[in-house]
Amino acid sequence: MDYMIRAMDKKQTFRLFMARSTNTVEEARQHHNTTPTASAALGRALTAGLMMGYMMKNEKDRLTININGGGPIGTILIVSDNSGHVKGYVGNPNVDLELKENGKLNVGGAVGTEGKLTVMMDIGMKEPYVGSTDLATGEIGEDIALYYYLSEQQNTAVALGVLVDIDYSIKSSGGFMVQTLPFIEEEDLDKLENTLNNLKSISDYFNSEKDVEEIAKEIFSDFDIEVFDRIPVSFNCDCSEERMEQALISIGKKDLKEIIEEDEKIETVCHFCNKKYMFEGEKLKNILKYIG
Repeated sequence: MDYMIRAMDKKQTFRLFMARSTNTVEEARQHHNTTPTASAALGRALTAGLMMGYMMKNEKDRLTININGGGPIGTILIVSDNSGHVKGYVGNPNVDLELKENGKLNVGGAVGTEGKLTVMMDIGMKEPYVGSTDLATGEIGEDIALYYYLSEQQNTAVALGVLVDIDYSIKSSGGFMVQTLPFIEEEDLDKLENTLNNLKSISDYFNSEKDVEEIAKEIFSDFDIEVFDRIPVSFNCDCSEERMEQALISIGKKDLKEIIEEDEKIETVCHFCNKKYMFEGEKLKNILKYIG
């Protein structure tokens, strides 16, 4: 089962978010039929989106991550909430690059570094909060850590990993985010840095039967980790026929009429889950009537 935890070490020197997202990323892969490189990029971004969404306070809060580094994958767009729901897509799901020298998928090459990572938080205010930083590596984890450091002045370590199987399905996916708290002592900071520097590949931790709590305690074995929240996570697209109708209405009467006269039907496709919606006959006439 996919789920994530919120935890802290008992001395309150850092807080920790950790998620297993294997099934969530596999569902996204099936929706978008992604290549291994695109799956890894999308999976890392979805996992980060889950944890970043979890940090928000209210049920109606929404977080959007937009990553575009000018690379062949195009834009990566992720939307999440604080309840463990996430959806997302990549501009080019067919991107295919040679493996890096170390045998890993070349996510950084697919994403590129000539662009920005933008985070938008809609927390019920008049205007959403928007923060943006230049991409450093295109590997996503480091870029999100840099975003927190520059935009929110928050020291954050981010580890994200997706293991793709030989049949292109997702073998394991997960990650964590660690944020230091104001009163961390030098000794504990050194210990934490040592822990992070000696990590094995993060996807290896999740490619096991261990639960997330066990993985957290294994990675941070030099600390006394206290878990105080756990929620299930899933890929969750909230598209609907009503939403697609609104999108058609926004086209405007003149353009909509032209499309109808040409084709007599309109098929719309949700970017996030690739679900198709067909509008023809009475449905289209009603939309035109609604526009007046």
